[in-house]
Amino acid sequence: MILNKKAFINGKIYTINNNRPLAEAVIVSGNKIIFAGNNSGAKKFIDGETEIINLQGRLMLPGFIDGHTHFINGGFYLLGLDLRQAESTGKFKKLLKDYVNTHKGNWITGGSWDHQAWEIKELPTKEMIDPFTHGTPVFIERLDKHMALANSLALKLAGITKDTPDPAGGAIVKDPLTGEPTGILKDNAMPLIYSIIPGQTIEETDRAVFAALDEAKRNGVTGIHDITYKNDLLAYQRIEKKGKLSCRVYTRLPIADYTNLANSGIQYNFGNNKIKLGSLKAFSDGSLGAGTAWFFDNYLGEKILGLPADTVIDGRLEKWAVEADKNKLQLSIHAIGDKANSYILDLFEKITSINPVWDRRFRIEHAQHIRKADLQRFAKLKVIASVQPYHLIDDGAWAEKKIGKERIKEAYPYMSLINAGVTLCFGSDWTVAPLNPLLGIYAAVTRRTLDGKNPDGWIPEQKISIREAIKAFTINNAYASFEEDIKGSIKPGKLADFVVLNEDILSIAPAKIKDVKVDMTIFDGEIIYLRN
Repeated sequence: MILNKKAFINGKIYTINNNRPLAEAVIVSGNKIIFAGNNSGAKKFIDGETEIINLQGRLMLPGFIDGHTHFINGGFYLLGLDLRQAESTGKFKKLLKDYVNTHKGNWITGGSWDHQAWEIKELPTKEMIDPFTHGTPVFIERLDKHMALANSLALKLAGITKDTPDPAGGAIVKDPLTGEPTGILKDNAMPLIYSIIPGQTIEETDRAVFAALDEAKRNGVTGIHDITYKNDLLAYQRIEKKGKLSCRVYTRLPIADYTNLANSGIQYNFGNNKIKLGSLKAFSDGSLGAGTAWFFDNYLGEKILGLPADTVIDGRLEKWAVEADKNKLQLSIHAIGDKANSYILDLFEKITSINPVWDRRFRIEHAQHIRKADLQRFAKLKVIASVQPYHLIDDGAWAEKKIGKERIKEAYPYMSLINAGVTLCFGSDWTVAPLNPLLGIYAAVTRRTLDGKNPDGWIPEQKISIREAIKAFTINNAYASFEEDIKGSIKPGKLADFVVLNEDILSIAPAKIKDVKVDMTIFDGEIIYLRN
């Protein structure tokens, strides 16, 4: 008996299926696709019990898969403090002050501020916020999550003074004259405060998940590759058991926990089509905006190369990575600076030389600055480049000032990666960037920076085609999670996850893609979002 049958007809359906790249109609039974072809061929599947949805010529794509999110953190961001909109120091202080006034005495976290958007592009200090945060501890993140600002109360509660040494892989920024902490903590110094902040309740976490799921629906996102922690995984499981998980979650748990997975017999691609385990996340460096991305050469005007992660410095990352791979757990490692990327490629080479062969699908997250000599190593080792294109139109407004004209030519080398034969996967890094794949596609194909100064594209030779960008948000991400046989394209037998757009991004001017809207999101065969 065929249940819950739907017919999507009269559309322009870009299937990402090489055998039939375009279709007019898709028939769904339950949560599976049973037909994709022309309208006349669809008629034999339509009966009196079939729900018919007329696409009216609109473009349908496979549901977007976001290859890199901090999903539950994004939900908390939606429910909490939003400093991303602050485009000046005055607006930053006003937004924070207004929020503190309604949350006095409670820890204030999140925020996602960006000093590069301010009129004075200098890091904030505790003195900027102390006057209106008395009695309220504050620890608010820069949007890249590689540094955060604490007020004096938060520093006091954490016991951080001018005598507190920098932890390995982190930095407590101090005033060069007084030696006192400025309030900025970078990378591995941030847990000094995070460790004393009370955790969220189950109810608060579940509210954040539902807020994030609603955001995904609005943006046509039917799958995510998440940076997941233990409590996050429990939240996903709670919501999935209730039948309310409206997005497929591919989890990447911290690499330090690999023994828990290995001892439980969990390997790559473990789970069901809603929640998958078996991939691990690790860090090798920080971020460009925080000055902690790890380079071969110094930052301009500074005597620093960036900050390799503490686990790189003490050798734990190498040990964990070798053992995790031996247990068939996928490695997904953050690397932004050129030295960080080269270091991880060296590590992957070592692993392939000493561990048994398997379909390991190594991933480098961000892969932001890559020396030309290392591009072919990506391809040779079959390393997936899991990148976030929106970052390039943000960073492109200021990145050259950090590392200079020559090195900047090796930033976000998407076309070079594709030409080398590397699988390119796209994500948002939400909340670092908006959870909107259309903005990511726009960024990749136009490379127009947010400051409007590069109308023909920043490093324009690295622009890619719209079709390549769509693949990077669909089938390539399915491949990166070992799920290319069940999702990522519109093909009979695959899961019925789709997005319908109000304009045809395959034919409009690329510059207009940023204004395109999601009209409909279909997940597991059900329409879960309709734009008003």
